[in-house]
Amino acid sequence: MMENRNSAGILGTGWYVPEKIITNEDLEQMVDTSNEWIVERTGIHERHAAALDQPTSDLAERAARMALEDAGVAAADLDLIIVATLTPDRVMPSTASVLQDRLGARQAAAFDLSAACSGFDYAAVVACQFIETGVYRHILVIGAETMSKVIDWTDRNTCVLFGDGAGAAVFGPVEDGLGVQSFDLGSDGSGSELLQIPAGGSLKPLTAEALWMHENCVHMDGRAVFRFAVRILGETVEKSLAKAGLKKEDIDWLVPHQANTRIIDAAASRLELPAEKVIVNIGKYGNMSAASIPVALAEAAHAHRFRKGDLVALAGFGAGLTWASCIMKWAKED
Repeated sequence: MMENRNSAGILGTGWYVPEKIITNEDLEQMVDTSNEWIVERTGIHERHAAALDQPTSDLAERAARMALEDAGVAAADLDLIIVATLTPDRVMPSTASVLQDRLGARQAAAFDLSAACSGFDYAAVVACQFIETGVYRHILVIGAETMSKVIDWTDRNTCVLFGDGAGAAVFGPVEDGLGVQSFDLGSDGSGSELLQIPAGGSLKPLTAEALWMHENCVHMDGRAVFRFAVRILGETVEKSLAKAGLKKEDIDWLVPHQANTRIIDAAASRLELPAEKVIVNIGKYGNMSAASIPVALAEAAHAHRFRKGDLVALAGFGAGLTWASCIMKWAKED
């Protein structure tokens, strides 16, 4: 961290998942799959799904209010709101602007950030730059998704994987030496077609034909993405550790993107971390894209698993292909 900069860290967290639960047994009635196959390949037992009339902003608002209360920060005192999502309410305006109005955060700037499953880490790093330089003091960062609305429920390769939810964190100045220590952000656009929603943008506007072909839904080359993820998840954490002058054994907690237990296990093995130091909740939520890391982080924080000064590593990967990691010393009193 550069000299003469504020230390930036998390002041409070929150999360929300919709009430509706879709189990593996439910999916057995919808596509040619089985509970045993899903659990063995992914570690997922169930996932939550938003109601048809429940937009991403609704999930984000509920998580945000919890995080603000936990941080003891009023919405009126927010300087900026960043919503990381690939399922915004609309193409425009930004979901962050909708959320700003709902929260009554009249003084806050607001924008959405698109980095898919890496989105929360990307947004957290952006927030910390504003705080460290003294430009802003309180920033609300949210990862929120309604993946159920962009999934082809006839495609057994993708519909078993994803779920809906939102996680939020309030970032602000913290004690010197605590908060974010380093980060690593990356992208390899040559893999952009491996994980995508083909239609709905300027490249391929949404048409009746595109809808018929389910091109408004997630398409994924599962094997290629798996190979990429197994390599990059541990690698990005190692890069962040090196930038901070830290080692693998310094990590107290790893909060990885919740995409697949085999990917998480591979990262933990590379980092030589025992299972009890890895936060995993994929079994009950599935892959919530940008919401995965902040929901896992918030659940662990509210369960009092982190202690002040603990070294916490956040790490994600996703469409783009993107990856991101962030190393922080936990700043919030238990």
